[in-house]
Amino acid sequence: MNKDAVMDNSSILILNVDDNDGARYVKTRILQSAGFRVIEAANGTDALEMARKQVPALVLLDVKLPDISGIEVCRRIKADVSTCTVLVLQTSAALIGRDDKIRGLDGGADNYLAAPIEADELIANVNALLRLQRTQMDLRNSEERFRQLTENIDDVFWMFSVGERQLLYASPAYEKLFGLSLAQLQQAPDDWLEAVHPEDRQMVQAGWQSFPQQGHYDQEYRLGQDGAVRWIRDRGFLVRDDQQQPYRIARISSDISQRKDMEALLRQADEHKDDFLATLAHELRNPLSPIRNAVMLMNTAPAEQTEVHQHARDVILRQVGHLTHLVDDLLDVARISQGKLTLRHDDVELRAVVEPALETVKALVESRGHALTVDLPPQPVWLHGDPVRLSQILGNLLHNAAKFTDPGGRIALSVTLPQPDRIRIAVADNGIGITSYNLARIFGMFTQGASTRDRMHDGLGIGLSLVSRLVEMHGGTVLAQSDGIGHGSTFVLEFPLRPPVTASPAAVSVAPAAAARPGAQRLLLVDDNTDSVGVMAELLTLMGHDVATAHNAEDALALARARQPDAILLDLGLPGTDGYTLARMLRAEPAFARTRLIAHTGYGSEQDRERSRLAGFDYHLVKPANFDDLERALQAEH
Repeated sequence: MNKDAVMDNSSILILNVDDNDGARYVKTRILQSAGFRVIEAANGTDALEMARKQVPALVLLDVKLPDISGIEVCRRIKADVSTCTVLVLQTSAALIGRDDKIRGLDGGADNYLAAPIEADELIANVNALLRLQRTQMDLRNSEERFRQLTENIDDVFWMFSVGERQLLYASPAYEKLFGLSLAQLQQAPDDWLEAVHPEDRQMVQAGWQSFPQQGHYDQEYRLGQDGAVRWIRDRGFLVRDDQQQPYRIARISSDISQRKDMEALLRQADEHKDDFLATLAHELRNPLSPIRNAVMLMNTAPAEQTEVHQHARDVILRQVGHLTHLVDDLLDVARISQGKLTLRHDDVELRAVVEPALETVKALVESRGHALTVDLPPQPVWLHGDPVRLSQILGNLLHNAAKFTDPGGRIALSVTLPQPDRIRIAVADNGIGITSYNLARIFGMFTQGASTRDRMHDGLGIGLSLVSRLVEMHGGTVLAQSDGIGHGSTFVLEFPLRPPVTASPAAVSVAPAAAARPGAQRLLLVDDNTDSVGVMAELLTLMGHDVATAHNAEDALALARARQPDAILLDLGLPGTDGYTLARMLRAEPAFARTRLIAHTGYGSEQDRERSRLAGFDYHLVKPANFDDLERALQAEH
């Protein structure tokens, strides 16, 4: 006997039932020699009791028993839920006929052996039955796992026969996904096609019918009607037997609506990206062209033609302002999107918000010949918010009104108090108006409407998106109204009001006039852009300062030690050693402990400002810096 086989059988319990002590003993010894654990019973009553209590893997059952026949014992074992899976191998000590075997097997026996029984025949039959039992158990376990899996997933699992395409199984998820009865599907296997969108039905049916010939099936289609559509991905594959012959068709239907929605959003974002980049290129070229022409004009016109030179300068300043506005809008939108824009809340009187906004749009309104009216309440009205951002909101709306109104139009800014604790600000124009389609999406990113007849530049399409987000951050609302193209538009803002306050003289006093320009200072300008630092050096020299320049950290450090400047204007993005490191090196030397350090950089985020402060800078100016801001940094008390 194989030792491994003995060890493998040691966990298997067999009940040996025979009223003949000698025969029972022989069969027990044969089974034990094969490694099985064996228990014995001499009658049918004890056999049934032991089978219920110990549930053996197999009962070796003699037909002739003193109390109950072996056939009846077998029937009862198979009828009891607790023992119905127990194998029964019936035996007979005497020769029996064909009818006796049939009766035994009909009674539930798994096999029948008649005397004389050889040892190897007995063991072979027992092992065969145990193998069959293990296979059946594995199959039942597999079916149970399959059932639990298919009944607890959102996908629909189907099984069809190959030849007749008969539906063998569909998981319960069918009713939820397809919205049809599973019972009806079992009666009419093609009923699922009724749920397919009418425009996709013919395609789906053709693909499903051709599946056996094509050998593969993978389709995406819609369920339902246009009002409530779900997207489905259907996949099918052939299930093959041991000879690699297909005998089943397995199919999985998955809800891919969320994926389709994401794909639509990605396509939309990609279209927005392309539109935005095209618009950005256009908007950047718009101011660059007049700037280049103005410079050429200044190079060509004689110096004594002061009016020509002044006009060219005005053009350059105006177009640089436009470029700066574009960049600021982009940065603001990016900061809001990333949650990095913070508001500086304060009590602010309405006029302190309106007047700066009017100032920003004044030049555009005048250049286009618009009539601008402003209607404010006579009494002081106090808001609570960020004064700069509130002015930016109004400025953007006024700028849009001026931009999208043909020359000679009318623009009105009006403020009312619909409730004691609410303020309503309306910006109305008689411009080109907004279509109903654009009205629903006007506050979306990169959204633009129609153009005016004189093709006034449309910008990047982010101004109103910025307005909407800033208004929301202030706890307010914004609404766009228009009767369509040619009927103008109105933007209505509503904000909560602060309780009335009594303003002290200091609260409403006008800022004192700027101090007189100080005397000449020794300045060091450090920037790797030679054009930028050269022009700035000339301008500061014309203003009376003693200016030196450097283009890298090494030269800057040497010049600073030699000249001991009053102030150093540093670009942060220097090659090699950057401006932050150079500032720390300067501060480390006692001679520069009190030297005014001014960062002049294209990096303008709050993190950049904090980083420059930690590096030792006194001021942080963002390119292109306004010369008034630079002068204030130079003359401020230090």
